[in-house]
This record gives sequence, C-alpha cells and structure tokens, in this order.
Amino acid sequence: MNIAQKSAFVLNQRHLLGIEGLSAAEIVGLLDLAEESVELNRQIEKKRATLRGRTLINLFFEVSTRTQASFELAGKRLGADVMNMSVGTSSMRKGETLLDTAVTLNAMRPDLIVVRHHASGAVELLARKVDCSVINAGDGAHEHPTQALLDALTIRRNKGRIEGLVVAICGDILHSRVARSNIILLITLGASVRVVAPSTLLPPGIERFGVAVFRDMREGLHGADIIMMLRLQRERMNGSFVPSGQEYFQYFGLDERKLSFAKPDALVMHPGPMNRGVEIDSSVADGAQSLIREQVEMGVAVRMAVLEALSRNLPNA
Repeated sequence: MNIAQKSAFVLNQRHLLGIEGLSAAEIVGLLDLAEESVELNRQIEKKRATLRGRTLINLFFEVSTRTQASFELAGKRLGADVMNMSVGTSSMRKGETLLDTAVTLNAMRPDLIVVRHHASGAVELLARKVDCSVINAGDGAHEHPTQALLDALTIRRNKGRIEGLVVAICGDILHSRVARSNIILLITLGASVRVVAPSTLLPPGIERFGVAVFRDMREGLHGADIIMMLRLQRERMNGSFVPSGQEYFQYFGLDERKLSFAKPDALVMHPGPMNRGVEIDSSVADGAQSLIREQVEMGVAVRMAVLEALSRNLPNA
C-alpha cells in the first residue's frame, strides 16, 4: 500500500469497540496507516492538523497511565483538543450512572471519546447513547483493540509478516482482554496462536477461539516465534488462582532458561505494566530479544491511526 492509498483508507464503522468484526483488510489498513505515524513521531516536528477543530475526551473509569497518556499524545499530535476526565473526582462518585455520563458528555458535542471501564460491555453501552465515535481502551476482560493493533504492528515491523508465525500468549489468559483481542487479530491475519497457562488461569472453552492450549512452558514455547507475556491481574481475582508469585514465576515466569525453549530468534513482548520476578525476569525484559519498549512507541502511532481513520467518518470531515 503506497502513501496515497494509505491516506485514502477509511475504517468502515463509526466506533472501534473491539477487534472482533474487523476484516483482515481493515486491520492491515490500520497498521499501514500507523506506519506513517511512526515516521512522523520520530521527527522533530510531530504535529499534524488532521484533527484540528475536533474534540477528544479520554474517559477512564480505571487508572491506566500508559494507555491514557498514549491517547492524549496521539490526539494532540493530530491537532485535536484533548480533555482527560478523572472519574475518581467526577459525578460518577456521587451516584451518576454510566448512561447519565453518556448523555452529559454527548451534550458537550465531542467528536471522539476514548473509554476504559472495569465492566465488559460498558463501552458498547455508552457508544449507543452518543453521537460521536467511541474507542474502547479496555472493558473488563472483554477486549482492548488498540493494544492488539500495536502488538501486531510491533511484530510486523520486526518479523516482516504475521501470517505463519507461531505466537505463544502466556500467563493470565482468564482475566486478560489483551489476550482475547490478540487471539482474534493474530488468527485473522494467519498466525498460529498458542495459550500457555496453569489450568486455573485458562477460560473454559478457550479452544473454541482456534488456539492450541498448553499447561507447560517447555511444550508451549517450543518453536515459538513470538512470546507474549501477560500481567497477573490480581485486581480481577476473587480467590486464589496461583499459590504465590514466587511459585508462579518458577513454573510460568519467563526467564532465560524458558526462553531457550523457543526459536533462537524468538522475540519477547509484554503489554505492561510488568511484574518483574513474577511474569518475567529483568534479564529477559531488558534483553536483546525484548520488544517491550518498542511496543510503547508503537502505541502512540496506532492510536493516531485509529483516531485518524475514525475521524474520516465524522460529519463535516
């Protein structure tokens, strides 16, 4: 896809609520558009006027410094007016419902709203009540589409392709919206996906997603091109899913020994924030095979691409 074709790409929907429902062509179109933003972000002059006059609201019901900062930077680099809403000090704490908030925000006539919420489906519910475009920045254990897109961009830039790669997603699959979005995207683009976790952290029926399931790191990582580690989401755990962080690391934390089970040129990823010494050893996280810092850079580029693509469907564009 050349520059002219990239510039003509339009996402054929008003919202981005998940990877589910996107075609392979739409995913690739977003990744190609993000490539332009990577180059822009590496220049001294990083601003465009693409969203000049547009208003972007970041509405985060869960704290996420990395994702919120990434969307804020993305909006500002495209020229939008960006407002961050701190829900902890808002009227939601005074009893206002999600739908009340949606109606209130809609009256302010924003163009784009980025929403993170602790309940699965909450972002879709809000999207039905507003006239602008809504982007899901993570809802419960459901989806986190821009994380999957930035992971895919990172993989493609380092491996040259996604189709045919063996990707092992390891850790807390049960509570992970990142895992769900990545599984859908990677399979759509032709990767072979494995999930590796203890039985207590595997959702029932995960095989229906088309993944191979492993409960042993040696077997799960054998022949893998990409190892994607996940954070233990203790805030979503009711009860004991793992005996202790130390024991979890012994069997499922990624260290140099377990990394050797994969292909010699395997690359390591983590959506962050990392629990060092629990999910991943520092020598691996900071090592030559790690893409973790690059993932952060790609996050801004992907979110710029999503904002730009959705803005092309807005009225008076």
